[in-house]
Amino acid sequence: MTLEQRIAQVNRLVSQACERAGRSPEEINIVAVTKYVSTEKTAQVFDSGILHIGENRWQNAKSKWEALGDRGVWHFIGQLQSNKVKDVIGKFAYIHSLDRLSLAKELERQASAADITVKVFVQVNISGEDSKSGMPPEEVFDFVRQMRDYPHIEIVGLMTMAPLESDAEAARPVFRGLRELRDELNAGNVLPYPITHLSMGMSGDFEVAIEEGATWLRLGSILVGKEED
Repeated sequence: MTLEQRIAQVNRLVSQACERAGRSPEEINIVAVTKYVSTEKTAQVFDSGILHIGENRWQNAKSKWEALGDRGVWHFIGQLQSNKVKDVIGKFAYIHSLDRLSLAKELERQASAADITVKVFVQVNISGEDSKSGMPPEEVFDFVRQMRDYPHIEIVGLMTMAPLESDAEAARPVFRGLRELRDELNAGNVLPYPITHLSMGMSGDFEVAIEEGATWLRLGSILVGKEED
């Protein structure tokens, strides 16, 4: 399947999921996850008209960003170590994996020095799996409240990863839990601005994520494939 065929397939599935949920496809943003493909194939992704791409390790993204950094909007979607913040700040417009105060402090320090505001998603471990990164849901309110003191960090949304199950329906309670948590944060006016977005849903479960309120999908294999494809 060509890249164009993959994009058409994804767009069709997104539209169908939105129709089932009574939503507009315009509410859905897609991040093409290019961590498994080369710089050349990443360039093809941009050539196809896709604007947003996601990488999860700076050491793998570095050569791609140096070649293509001005062509789109870059999302850091992997676990971010504090000592790597200096590498990604100012290059990645969005960071999907803010999960601890020490990382927030370093992001604030680096963003302040660069005189920029970094857009972040707070990563929440809704499923409670030991293998998943993210803070427990019960810690999110206090954490987000503390972000009032970090003027160079803008929390645009929450992010989660569902268990890797063969049945996408198994992810539904996880996605619903993230949406409900976001709504509770907004109802409590925890920040002086609304938290708008939900980064949830990957290749195997994004249709369920859309039905449960996702606004950003992180799509790798179904959209860009892997290098051998």
